[in-house]
Amino acid sequence: MNNDNYYMEEAYKEALLAFDKGEVPVGAVIVDCLNGEIIARAHNSSQFGFDATAHAEVNAIRSACKKLEQSRLENCDLYVTLEPCPMCASAIALARIRRLYFGAYDVKGGGVEHNARIFEQASCNHKPEIYGGICENKCGQILKTFFSNCR
Repeated sequence: MNNDNYYMEEAYKEALLAFDKGEVPVGAVIVDCLNGEIIARAHNSSQFGFDATAHAEVNAIRSACKKLEQSRLENCDLYVTLEPCPMCASAIALARIRRLYFGAYDVKGGGVEHNARIFEQASCNHKPEIYGGICENKCGQILKTFFSNCR
C-alpha cells in the first residue's frame, strides 16, 4: 500500500467514527510532510456539535493549527474522504495546505473539481496541489450507505 492509500485509510477510519455517531461520514487527516506524521484527525461533527462549520476538513485544520501553534500549514498535506465543499476549500487555501488528497468526488456539493472551483477563482490566494479519486469507491460507498439508511 502506498502512502497515499495509507493516509486515506486513516481518514476513512475517521469517516467510520462519524458514521457510527450518525454524522455524515467524512473523515480527514493532516500529515506533516516533513516527517510523515499524522498531526490531526477529524470527522464531521456538524449535527451533534450543533455547528454548521464543523466539517472534517475544518475540524482537522483547527486541530493542526493548535498543535503547531500557527495559522498556516504550509508543510502539511490534507487527506479527506470526500471532495471538499466551497467552505472547506476556502479554509484549505487560507491555511496554505501544501497538497490536497481526496477520495470520492462530490458532483453536487464539491468546491474543488465541481461547482465553485474555489482554487480557480481570482480571489483565491493559494492553490494546493490536488489529487482526487484516492480510494474513491470505498470513500463513496460509505456515503451511499449512510444516505440510503437515512431514507
